[in-house]
Order: sequence, then structure tokens, then C-alpha cells
Amino acid sequence: MKSLLILGAGGFGHMIQETAWLLGYEDVVFLDDAVKDKDVVGKCCDYKSFLEKYDTAVAALGDNNMRLFWTEKLMEAGYKVPAIIHPTAFVSQSAVIGNGTFVMQKAVINTHTVIEHGVLINSGAVVDHDSHVAKGAHISLNSVVKANCNIGIKQKVEAGDVIFSTHRKIDGVDNRDLEDAIYAFGFGPRCSYVKPFGAGHINETYAVYTPGENGDELSYVLQRVNSNVFKDPAGVMENIFGVTEYLRNVIREEGGDPDRETLAYIKTKSGANYFEDSEGEPWRCYNFIPDSECYQLVEKPEQFYQSGSSFGHFLKQLGDYPASRLHETIPDFHNTVKRFEAFEVALKRDLKNRKGSCRPEIDFVLKRKDDCAVLVKQQDDGTLPLRVTHNDTKLNNILFDSRTGKGLCIIDLDTIMPGLAANDFGDSIRFGAATAAEDEKNLDLVHFDISLYELYVKGYLEETKDVLTKEEIESLPWGARLMTLECGIRFLTDYLQGDTYFKTEYPEHNLVRARTQFRLVDEMEQCFDKMQEIVRKYA
Repeated sequence: MKSLLILGAGGFGHMIQETAWLLGYEDVVFLDDAVKDKDVVGKCCDYKSFLEKYDTAVAALGDNNMRLFWTEKLMEAGYKVPAIIHPTAFVSQSAVIGNGTFVMQKAVINTHTVIEHGVLINSGAVVDHDSHVAKGAHISLNSVVKANCNIGIKQKVEAGDVIFSTHRKIDGVDNRDLEDAIYAFGFGPRCSYVKPFGAGHINETYAVYTPGENGDELSYVLQRVNSNVFKDPAGVMENIFGVTEYLRNVIREEGGDPDRETLAYIKTKSGANYFEDSEGEPWRCYNFIPDSECYQLVEKPEQFYQSGSSFGHFLKQLGDYPASRLHETIPDFHNTVKRFEAFEVALKRDLKNRKGSCRPEIDFVLKRKDDCAVLVKQQDDGTLPLRVTHNDTKLNNILFDSRTGKGLCIIDLDTIMPGLAANDFGDSIRFGAATAAEDEKNLDLVHFDISLYELYVKGYLEETKDVLTKEEIESLPWGARLMTLECGIRFLTDYLQGDTYFKTEYPEHNLVRARTQFRLVDEMEQCFDKMQEIVRKYA
């Protein structure tokens, strides 16, 4: 049976599907990052996985950059990439037509014309004799390219008069940068409305709703990345695309569902990993995963067990991913020694004259200077290896399956970097084994729940005990203690500096956060022997 794989299931892709049927292809399916359809069998990044079943493929994408990019990707991967020429088109026998070029209805290509690969010759267009159309170009509807012309790489020849569309009003969009981002990712014409989404401290996040079978559906998550925190957005997004595309293959090999068990990030219409707005701020977008939910605090003990299992499985899945390939987008993010040094600088400068309001908290940190170096020294001397780590392993960075209650997908991948397993483990504990929110003002409600700690250890080591070294396993209790201390130091440092990093709702917000962390550290120190015993029990 003659089969064809088409990258791009938009309107143009379906035109190519119909043309393929006319040309004798029987099995014609799509890969697409956003469109959901019975004929869509995967995402564009899955293309290598389908080479054995569909050895012939084309990139039916209207954007010149994307069409050329994916045409060349398919060629490099070993696909047969034919030109698709509509039966009603006229193409001279002396013309040369490149791989992955499309010649649409009633187009004319005259003698000795050379059309390179990845070109679109649209309906009714004429390319006269001895002309040369470079790769990735687009000759639009009913346009004429006269004899002996040269059309440049990815150049577009417009169809007569061109009328540019204007942005329509979208409910919930109250600024031009958000509007531009929606259109940059191609959602403008079909977006129903937009509204704020999530409860993160760092980025601006929006839910993008589009029409569905049963009314408007939450389809995409759009984020404006805080460039004050992430100063290398290109590196952040390269990390994210590399890891998520790798995870899709791992999940597929495990028999899982890559569309639900990892985030699927979407490129802009021009093929970029992110969109840069008028202020130079980066935006990125990914598919919303339906029938999933997120918890801000542990509501049932089983959730924390699932959390340990999920983050442990995440580390295990990425065990063979080279950590050296990742950008360190926030240098020394979990270097507790450097965090202590930054605290000392903030304390000395006391920019907002706040030192007098937090003397007990300052003393608490100063007494634990030596503790800050415990894991850093083991990393520096090679005792603890660097792994691909999430670096923000809070409970609310896991999506749970609404039907089964099990951990489904790890989210918020901004801080994917090389790091220590103990740090990821510890950040989960400091957030999830606490009995109150991290900004609880009443410290009598804030305690370290060692029973929740044990549940997490059980779930985490069930996934990782055959992956982690003996030294890494022994470092886990220190990870819990030091990540909690480090987080408190960061909150206190930001308070002294005037709240420049974390979002705050009132002047003492970061100080309140620091106090909850230090309460947890104090209780961990009191039961540290027991914490170590629990790790040995499940190892």
C-alpha cells in the first residue's frame, strides 16, 4: 500500500492530503503539534519514530521557514521526500523540481526552470522559462514569475494586491504584548478568550481557550517568562525542548502516552522556540493536559507518595540524558554556599533598612554557615554526580490524573539543569512534608511531618534505588534539610534586598516565608537521625 506521512494538519496539509489521494496514495496521515484529528498520529518531533512504517513524508507547512526546516529534517532522517504535483498542474519535462516541493492546482512551470526543495507553487501561479526558485520560497496564488527570474531563499511572491488582517478583539486580552504572543503562536483567529492561570511566583501565566465540541475548552498554556530571573531564555527553551522531546521517546518505549505524560511545547509560526514581545520579554506556549489537576498542599497522604514516585521516575527516565548538554540557565542555583554569600552581601548592604525587623532570622542563618557547605563539598570532590534535575520539585509542579489520582506529568521545567539528586529530593520534602503553606503567618501551624517524609522516601526510592549511588542515597536527608534552609535564606535575602525576585502581596511576605522554612529546618534537625533511618529502611 502506498503511504504518506504529512507534517502539518492545517488547511494546507489537508489540501496536500487530497492531492496525495489523487496521486494514488492510500494511507495518508499527519503529524501536528496542535491539531487534534483522527488522522493525526503524533507530534512533529516524533517524526523519526514513524520512519519504519511511513518511509515517505512531506512537510505541508505554509510558513516558509517551517516548511524548509522540516523538509530538510525529513531528508536528513532518511525519508523519501517527493515533490507533490497536482494532476491539473502543468510542469515541463525539462523543469527540475526539488524534494518536498508542492505544485498546486493549475499552476504552470515552464521549460528549464529550476525549483529547489521545500518550495510552494500555489494555485494558478506561473513560473516562466529559465527561472530559478530557491529553496523554501512561496509563489502565491495567480502570481507570475517571468522568464529568467531568480527568487531568493524563502522569498514570498505575493498574490496581486495584499490585504493584511488586523487583530480581532479577544476577551481577557488587556495588553498588546499578550495579544501579539497569542498571534505569534497562531491562536489569534480561533482563540475564544484568555485568563490568568496558576499560582506561580515567577512567570505570568495565561490559559488560552479555544472552541471545542462541548463549548470553549482550555487548550493551551501561555507564559511570559520573567527575564529578570531567567536571563538566558534561549538556553531555557533549548533545555526544555531537548528534554521533553527526549521524554516523549522514553515514554513511548515504556508503553505510556507521550501526549499526557510530558509537556508538549509549541513553536511559533516562524519556527522559533519562543516569542519575543515589544519589550524584549520572552513568551512560550505548551498544550494543556485535560483531566489533570494540581495541588498546592498535600490533601491526602497518597498524593505525597505519588509525588515521590513521580519525581523519582522523572529522574530515572532522564538517567541517560547527558547533563552536559544542558545550559546552566541560573548559575549556582542550588549552590547553598553561594546562597549564603549572597545573603551576607544583602545583610551588609541592608538596602531597605529591614535588618532590624529580622534579627532572629538573621542569627538563625549565621549559625548554620558550615551546614551550607555539606553537599557542595561532596559535589566538588566528585562524591555526588551531577544528574539532569528539575530543581523546583514542589508538589504543585506535578499534574495528577483526575481519574486515577496518580502522578501523571512533571511541569514547570524552567529550571531543568545539571544538579544533585539530593537537591530535587530535598525541595520536595521542604514543600510537601510541611503542615502549612510556605507563607503561613502562624508558626504554631507549621511543622515537619515525618510520616509524610517517609511516604515520599518510599515512593522516591522505589523508582531510584537502583539508579542512585550509595552516597547519593545517604545524601537525601541532608538534601531535605539544606534545601529548606536554602529556600529560607533566599526568602530572607530577597526581603533584605527589597523583594526583587519573588512576587509578594505585602511588605513582610518574604520574611513570613523565611520564618516558615526556618521552623521546618529546626524540626528536621531535631529528628535528623530518624530521617536517616527511614532512608536506610527503603534503600
